[in-house]
Amino acid sequence: MKAAPAAQKRLLDLAELDSVIDRLAHRRRTQPELAQIDELSARVARIATQVIAAETESGDLARDQTKAEADVDSVRIRAERDQKRLDSGQVSSPKDLASLQSEIVSLTRRQGDLEDVVLEIMERREAADAQVAKLVAERDELAGTRGVAEDRRDAAFAEIDKEKNEVQSRRTEVVKDIPADLLALYGKLREQFGVGAAMLQGGRCLGCRTSLSIAEINRIKAAAHEEVIRCEECRRILVRTAESGL
Repeated sequence: MKAAPAAQKRLLDLAELDSVIDRLAHRRRTQPELAQIDELSARVARIATQVIAAETESGDLARDQTKAEADVDSVRIRAERDQKRLDSGQVSSPKDLASLQSEIVSLTRRQGDLEDVVLEIMERREAADAQVAKLVAERDELAGTRGVAEDRRDAAFAEIDKEKNEVQSRRTEVVKDIPADLLALYGKLREQFGVGAAMLQGGRCLGCRTSLSIAEINRIKAAAHEEVIRCEECRRILVRTAESGL
């Protein structure tokens, strides 16, 4: 492949700009806020699951309390009804009277037991509600911290993207000076090695940092200036400049 020496030298400018773009992409991928956001998101998700469990427990206890209170009301109504019958004097038979009095005592005892159940459920529900409030507050605090980290991430991304756009604009101008076939070769090598072209400096390839043999240097010296040279070691395009030592 042949290309004007000036076009080949533009590959060095292109490689430098691509290196900057790669560094910016690395900065974007490794922003410290990203790991912090992931950690906070995982913690928020875990606590959200705990909130659901606590709310479910509180809801179950609320239903249990409603049922227990209904049972208390049912027993109390029966006891009040029996007490009215007793107080009205409608029951005259000693046997029926004794049975009614026994039932009232039993219902009163049953009502007391059920009221104790209601109180126990109320205490458990209060504890469950307190746990829900605690978890919700913790979840919201973590979500707020995550939001701050996301704002920092977005600000960093905006700065990186702005710089990248500026570099991309400069890259577009450089590409205009490079023939299509040379640019295609550069792109292929960049995909393979990360860097598509390197300077030949002092008889050494700056791409792989390998010193060229005397025979290779003599071969390059004998090559036409328009000849596109490749490093025998790393296969990158070797760009000859005044610093090449040829």
